[in-house]
Amino acid sequence: MKPGRRKRSFNEIINGWLSMDVRQRVLLSSVGLVGLASALVLRAEWVQLVNKDFYQQKGDSRSQREVEIPAIRGMITDRNGEPLAVSSPVASIWVNPRELLAGLKGEEGASSPGLEQGIGRLAQALGLNPRKLSEELHARSDKTFYWAKRGLSPAAGEAVIALGLPGVYSTREFRRFYPQGEAFAHILGFTNIDDKGQEGIELAFNDVLAGKPGLKQVVRDNRGRYVEHLDLLRAAEPGQDVVLSIDRRIQYLTYRELKAMLEKSGAVSGSAVVLDVRNGEVLAMANLPSYNPNNIASASPEARRNRALTDLLEPGSTIKPLTVAAGLEAGVISVNSTFNTSPGWIANGGYRTTDTRNYGTLTTTGLIQKSSNVGMALISRKLSNQQFYDFLHKMGYGQRTGINFPGEAAGLLREPARWDGTSKQTMSYGYALNVTPMQIVHAYATLANDGVAVRPTFIKDQAGERRQVLDAEIARSVVQMMQTVTKPGGTATQAAILGYHVAGKTGTARKSSGGGYSRRYVAFFVGLVPAQNPRYAMVVSVDDPDPAKGYYGGLVSAPVFRSVMEGTLRLMDVPPDDIESWIAAQQKASGSQASAAMPLPQPLERPL
Repeated sequence: MKPGRRKRSFNEIINGWLSMDVRQRVLLSSVGLVGLASALVLRAEWVQLVNKDFYQQKGDSRSQREVEIPAIRGMITDRNGEPLAVSSPVASIWVNPRELLAGLKGEEGASSPGLEQGIGRLAQALGLNPRKLSEELHARSDKTFYWAKRGLSPAAGEAVIALGLPGVYSTREFRRFYPQGEAFAHILGFTNIDDKGQEGIELAFNDVLAGKPGLKQVVRDNRGRYVEHLDLLRAAEPGQDVVLSIDRRIQYLTYRELKAMLEKSGAVSGSAVVLDVRNGEVLAMANLPSYNPNNIASASPEARRNRALTDLLEPGSTIKPLTVAAGLEAGVISVNSTFNTSPGWIANGGYRTTDTRNYGTLTTTGLIQKSSNVGMALISRKLSNQQFYDFLHKMGYGQRTGINFPGEAAGLLREPARWDGTSKQTMSYGYALNVTPMQIVHAYATLANDGVAVRPTFIKDQAGERRQVLDAEIARSVVQMMQTVTKPGGTATQAAILGYHVAGKTGTARKSSGGGYSRRYVAFFVGLVPAQNPRYAMVVSVDDPDPAKGYYGGLVSAPVFRSVMEGTLRLMDVPPDDIESWIAAQQKASGSQASAAMPLPQPLERPL
């Protein structure tokens, strides 16, 4: 401002404007409007032409989003391709609480009847309690994300979106379904709400099954709805299928027979495992009690325990063939040795090791056939502590089998330095150590496989580690001795299978309680068939059968073995190795002169 010139006041400007004639005011106003319009045009050109990339980027950042594309989980099948775990698409409903509450309140404020009515409609469509849903939403009124309900059918999800409520959205996910139910629960495990494996095969192979989610770019409107798909940034990679070694038919047969025996014997729980001795493949693994993996919320912790791999049990008399094998390997006994077990007991420190009766003099084979505790004690006295420990350890006791399954226990086999004066003798007939049913059947499979230990596996055609841990001739000799157990005079005649030689061993272990042993038992049977050229090994353990109904392994567990193995041999088309006994039985049953030309047992007629 020039010196001597003052600033005009607002009133003076107004007065000057009013003193102008009409033409002057119109002209001045026109000039001002033209100038303002020109400025707007120039600004629009600047925004839309000169600097459009900048403003386009800002606009896109408010409307474009990168959204994850869920990957479908791989299928789990049995060895023959039967589906055991599959994924189905589902709709999951999420809510923007801030947007929903603000949209339902409208202009009527927080007490709007439209607010509670809208929440009520949403709750009804989702099958939720309206009051609880309202409380959840109001507690998150300043949030922009809340899972309302997950795992709805696609049709149900569409019905929720069709309500047209603000801030309510649907996203696609996948839900796991197990068509075989509780018979396979402990093998397969289950997934959580986010479709991640939690137990069993689902957990062990989660990285393989899960796949990799994709990514897409979308445009959403001012209500947050996706209105346009712009670009696929990364395609979703579906998970790989996993083919198990399990045979669905054998698994169901095992589960069915074990369940029937538990009901018959009044037992608390049980486990059974079937192994292919040649390659270590698990053909079946059943545990009871079980649970429905399609409804995991109803499963108790007890029902979810995979007892075949986690429960630690004293093996009882099932260890006796290993004690004999240890003596044969050390050279302290032979297959022709004899043992004086009179008078039916032998000292063990301040205690006695006893037999059920005085068996007198027994051969090495007789020790196994009669399940003599005294005979095992006599063998153990010929072995050093280190010799016995090393043998049991290399047969798999005191260490995990390496089956690569979550939660597998290593068992308990103390080192000789921690043994007391009675440990070795007590261990020789199955006490003072702990093993799992899987470890027991794995050790027997090693005997059946000419002394070659094969790492067990749940995956078909997955070559397991193989180690020669026992001389083949010794292994065959022990298997031959075990055949007497299922023949007349043995402890497990109910495990005999017509047309096949069966080798096995019973066990009836008293359960420890309060620093001693109770009158409660675990009944075992472990068997190999066909014994002349073993294909399958099976362990059956039945925990706490009712003594009034019978509790010996030969009465409780052996019949389960026979039923399952009869079916398995026929399903797998394994030819008989004891044709003479089958013909003799047919002759006795028919009273006629049968011959070797008579038809042999055929595969099961009905599918399982």
